[in-house]
Amino acid sequence: MSQMNPIIYIVAFVAVVMFVQALVSVVMNSGDRARRVNRRLTLLEGGATQEKAYESLLRRPPKDALGVAAPGLHNHLSLRFRQAGLTITPLQFGIFLAAAAVALGAGAILLMSTFGQARNLTNVIVSFVGATGLAITGGALSIGYLRNRRLKKLEEQLPEALDVVIRAVRAGHPLIMAIKLASEEMSDPIGSEFGFIVDETTYGLEFRDSLVNFAHRTGSEYVHFFAVSVAIQSETGGNLAEVLSNLATVIRNQQTLHLRVRALTSEGKMSAQVLSALPIILVSFIMVTQPSFYSSKFAEPIFWPVVGAIVTLYFIGQFIINRMVNFRY
Repeated sequence: MSQMNPIIYIVAFVAVVMFVQALVSVVMNSGDRARRVNRRLTLLEGGATQEKAYESLLRRPPKDALGVAAPGLHNHLSLRFRQAGLTITPLQFGIFLAAAAVALGAGAILLMSTFGQARNLTNVIVSFVGATGLAITGGALSIGYLRNRRLKKLEEQLPEALDVVIRAVRAGHPLIMAIKLASEEMSDPIGSEFGFIVDETTYGLEFRDSLVNFAHRTGSEYVHFFAVSVAIQSETGGNLAEVLSNLATVIRNQQTLHLRVRALTSEGKMSAQVLSALPIILVSFIMVTQPSFYSSKFAEPIFWPVVGAIVTLYFIGQFIINRMVNFRY
């Protein structure tokens, strides 16, 4: 056992270094984004061309191994990262999760070596499975938090941005120029997103298609209202400033109602989030710290059927909880 300790310490040290490096990189990039008032304008003022700024902030992730093996999952993850305001690829995110899992697993091995459990290969495997579960759960919760925070800020900025567009349209500017003015006046995320509309239109994309991309890129239903309203007005004609003014009023009223509903349902949604994440976190934590708690029961005939029944009940509960706390109004 004493001969294994140096190897365990080396593995733990390397894993912790990888994890800390990845964590510091994410934190520094997040802080850098927070300090920028408008990321697109910052790049343009730094000497980057309009095309380079567009490619840097709105590039399509390259088709890596995941993109070839599972293009649907790759595109879904890329969209989630984009909506969270991150420019990382699914492969980079997977490497970060792997580093976190290795760090937690190495720490578990170091802990087990203290109690003489590290010689059991089954315990080591169970610990790494639990560490992987913790890493994936933590990563998913982090991405979800960043996405919801960015979406909330964008929807709060949208009525104000529409006011800028309305004033510019009433002053005689065409709509695309009004959106350009709003992109220069507003901070992120709406500032850069409006700038992307201008960039895509400049590169030859139809204006309505760029609005559809804007709605798909952000995932906001209010942005969908904006895209549909402009598309209908371009087909039927009418006073564009009046249409946008009514839209801004509707969005503000919807946001007021949304805040009231969120205040009334916040307790239920928080309970749903805790009930969803707590079983996975708790089971993974026990697998990491006390793997023999589960590995000693693997030989029991009833163990795996019970595990299958528990997993089935968990997903049924998730479905019911989501139907209870997520509703349209």
